[in-house]
Amino acid sequence: MKNFPIGEAARRSGVKVPTIRYYEQIGLLPQPVRTRGNRRLYDEESVRRLFFILHARQLGFEIESIRAMLGLQDNPDQSCAQVDAIASGRLAEIELRISRLTALKAELSTMLDQCRQGRIAQCHVIETLSTPPG
Repeated sequence: MKNFPIGEAARRSGVKVPTIRYYEQIGLLPQPVRTRGNRRLYDEESVRRLFFILHARQLGFEIESIRAMLGLQDNPDQSCAQVDAIASGRLAEIELRISRLTALKAELSTMLDQCRQGRIAQCHVIETLSTPPG
């Protein structure tokens, strides 16, 4: 099996060198083998693990969720129910965020529709932002 220095592992996985070191430090990535000169060497499995972490982070998973999924991945014969639960929780967070953003968009659109081209004294955006909700 071929080993890669940290720069090559970074290039292959899309994860930056300092981030690779951080993932090692917090235990998401096992400590790599080292050369006599103390240089880190990574195998293909480490690169796949880095890509997994990167993709999970891009999807917004928290570090602890990633840690849990990696632990489950390391035991492939068990049920995927726990991974499904973690992913379902993340999906629920995204749906809630989309709902909040949709409401925010509607509120801003309404403010702009009621204010366009007027004077500051009659500016609905200023008035709405100055008025407590309720």
